[in-house]
Amino acid sequence: MPFEKKCDVITFSGNYLSQRTLSDCKVFLYFTDGFFIEVFYSPRYQKVLMINAFEKPLGLEPYLDRISLADLGV
Repeated sequence: MPFEKKCDVITFSGNYLSQRTLSDCKVFLYFTDGFFIEVFYSPRYQKVLMINAFEKPLGLEPYLDRISLADLGV
């Protein structure tokens, strides 16, 4: 999916779940249509560096101290 389309999916149908810090980036976690989306944002450069989508709960490991999988039905 092109970067712009990924941004549209997040903006119009993404549900914000959590955020974490990874090195110099803020990583925002969203959920939509059965998959999760991480948005890697650089405050230093004030731009999104990468968008990562995944379906498996294993990718949620860095967030488990902040979210409950039971609430998501996963």
